[in-house]
Amino acid sequence: MAMHRQSLAVSLLALLALAACGTESGAGSGQGSGSGHGAGSDASDGSYGGGGSDGSGTVRSGAPLTGIRWDVESVTAGGKRSVAPAGAHVEFDAKGRASGSYGCNLFTAEARLDGDTLTVEPGTTTEMGCEPDIQQFEALLSQAFSGKLTVAAKDAGITLTTAEGGTIALTARPPAPLTGTRWRITTLVSGSIASSLPAGTANKAHITLGKDGTVQGVLGCNRFRGTADVSGTAIAFGRLVTTRRMCPDPETRLERALLDVLDGKRTAYGITHHTLSLTAPDGKGLAASAPETKEEGSEG
Repeated sequence: MAMHRQSLAVSLLALLALAACGTESGAGSGQGSGSGHGAGSDASDGSYGGGGSDGSGTVRSGAPLTGIRWDVESVTAGGKRSVAPAGAHVEFDAKGRASGSYGCNLFTAEARLDGDTLTVEPGTTTEMGCEPDIQQFEALLSQAFSGKLTVAAKDAGITLTTAEGGTIALTARPPAPLTGTRWRITTLVSGSIASSLPAGTANKAHITLGKDGTVQGVLGCNRFRGTADVSGTAIAFGRLVTTRRMCPDPETRLERALLDVLDGKRTAYGITHHTLSLTAPDGKGLAASAPETKEEGSEG
């Protein structure tokens, strides 16, 4: 099973390489990594379509499926195409798991790829109440993304086709850029412990780093600005200038926690898909999410 799971990652990248035939290798990954081999590869290079399996289901390749989020563009069932809501996506890991969002509810399932056939086993999902139109789309996607699916490269993404002829259109979404993105703060970290924001402060704090070495945002109640020198995987924040509004207790506690991470600190940072993590030397940190659309991320 472990060998089948590894082949899932590398074969999907090879499919994406096929879609980008005639362009530079790595197109669509957002990372610039990839072998760039296509359907004409021989068995020794482990590329999709060239018989790169060693007979055990393992495809030999050094290119993992990392840093890529497959956005769901649409689902077609019964001849009717339904456009996906913002946020619908799926990610595959090297352990053979598929996880993501149907549009509102999250899901996870075991998945494996044999040749061009992707098999998705029954999985688990959250059961949140969603808007009626999103709920309707979730039903379509959850039904389509199950069982045996045929995988084919198309344009800058892949298409999954069900046994009944329905399709799921996916496109590869690169990681959000560090600068120019309005990062919405979602989690506070202290050492190995991650905690949610104080009650009532969700969606109130955000941070945007500029290409000119500036930083600005909202701490939860007060606005702030300052400097941010990015070097390698670290950001050196200068002393922050903030407004001085009197704020309710939850916002005040959030602001103090964020200043402990940002104000005059040199933090390590990392980006995984659309999540930014910042960690100060004392172990205090935060996690933030990029918006689903460019419009949401524009800094007014």
